[in-house]
Amino acid sequence: MAAVRDGLPDGRYGRTADERADRKLKVIGAVLGAALLGVIAWFGISYITGQDLSGRLVTYKVVSDTKVQAHLEVMKDPGAKGVCTLRSQSADGAEVGRKDVRVEQSEDQVDTVITIRTTARATNAELVGCTTSGAPGQN
Repeated sequence: MAAVRDGLPDGRYGRTADERADRKLKVIGAVLGAALLGVIAWFGISYITGQDLSGRLVTYKVVSDTKVQAHLEVMKDPGAKGVCTLRSQSADGAEVGRKDVRVEQSEDQVDTVITIRTTARATNAELVGCTTSGAPGQN
């Protein structure tokens, strides 16, 4: 008794329609994935370059039960002015200190050490955010 084959011999007559469709889907997926990455990068770059003032908390140190020292680094456009807000929290997460730091120097990078007074012993300090107080050159 002879064996009956359902299809053509493998690899003898080129690709099947399913293999061609799979390749098309892979190419379309790769193109759409690259386009999505490009859009995300464009939004990220436009967000970062659109900010006149951005800050970073470099380090902090709990000095006593009522004080925390924080090292703040601010990058900004020359002449831009603004305010950075720092806060400190206790072990249970309650806010025990907050301080607004005015950034009015004309340099484009400002490094400063700030002392935050607290109502109880703090366990951390964090940068809440920085905002500009006007366009560069204005007050």
